[in-house]
Amino acid sequence: KVETIGDAWMGVTNLENDQNETHAKRIALFAIDAVAAASKVLIDEDDPEAGFLHIRVGLHSGPVVSNVIGSLNPRYGLFGDTVNTASRMESLSLSDRIQCSE
Repeated sequence: KVETIGDAWMGVTNLENDQNETHAKRIALFAIDAVAAASKVLIDEDDPEAGFLHIRVGLHSGPVVSNVIGSLNPRYGLFGDTVNTASRMESLSLSDRIQCSE
């Protein structure tokens, strides 16, 4: 599941199947790959001097509540303290770094 939050997005594992043994490792490896991939993407291909993308990543694990939101343009949403904490972890992280809660 991927959900956008403003100009950020949130990736989630372990929503459908029980992946207790691997979900933290899987999302951490994804975060490492995402930071590495972003650092290879030019901000402006016509102006390489503009540099490369820099992203921040925040990780947190815990329970979430999910539901379909809206009737005209329905979407699947995630809510709860875990979502809020993960968002704070990302916003307080440093560029090109992964911040993880205990």
